[in-house]
This record gives sequence, C-alpha cells and structure tokens, in this order.
Amino acid sequence: MPYCKIMIHAIWSTKNRKPLISKELKPLLLAHIKENSIKKNIYIDTHNCVADHIHLLISLGADQTIAKTIGLIKGEASNWINKQQLINTKFEWQDEYIALSVSSSVTDKVRRYILKQEEHHKKKTFSEEYNNFIKASGALLSN
Repeated sequence: MPYCKIMIHAIWSTKNRKPLISKELKPLLLAHIKENSIKKNIYIDTHNCVADHIHLLISLGADQTIAKTIGLIKGEASNWINKQQLINTKFEWQDEYIALSVSSSVTDKVRRYILKQEEHHKKKTFSEEYNNFIKASGALLSN
C-alpha cells in the first residue's frame, strides 16, 4: 500500500457569495461534512466556515484527486441541506474553488487560520482573502 501525505487547503464560497450559512446551520453543516467525508474515506483534518464560504484542510489519499474530492464534498453537502430544507432558499456552492498544497512545516499555521475564520473576517472580506490567496500562489488574476 502506498504512503501518501498530500495536504490541501481548500476554499470555496456559496453561490454568488450569498450569506447562506447561518450560525444555526454552521455546526450542522460542518458535522455533516465531517461524517459524510468519513464514509467516503476523505480525511478532513480541519474545517470551518462563515456565512459565505468554507475552508477545509484535507489529506488526500493515493487514489483521490482534488477535483473529485471537492466535488464529492460540495455536491453531497448542498444536496443534504436542500433535502433537509435547512434554509428557505436553494443552497448552492460556487463552481470555483481554491486548492493549495500545504507543507508539513506550515500545517499548524493553516489549522489556526482555518479555526479563526470569524475573527479573520472582521478585518477582511472573502473577496480580499480570495484574491490574496491567488496572488500569494503566484497566479495571475483576470478581471
């Protein structure tokens, strides 16, 4: 059996960045994502969300791809919210996401960053955070 340790910091928003994740929905959503991921052999190390987006630190297995793993998490979570009628409108995630590799040397820093989302977003919007992640990764932004 191959040994594989690939940590990914994944971030995505609700459709059109609508603030659909209420304080009441948040713990239900996070618990459901964790439970469902275990069933699908997806290891979520750390996760947290605010009203309009989610952060996950995921350890990919040898046979898992980023796109497939994120697709499974996003699709199942939105389906579950809608099926359970947990909000008064249709819940959807944005198609786009950010997935950044995380080295072992900064894993604890990423965990702390994810866990402190509410505090972090008192100072910075999701758009600012998203653009900063893209710039820091060396990618070009298109406007």
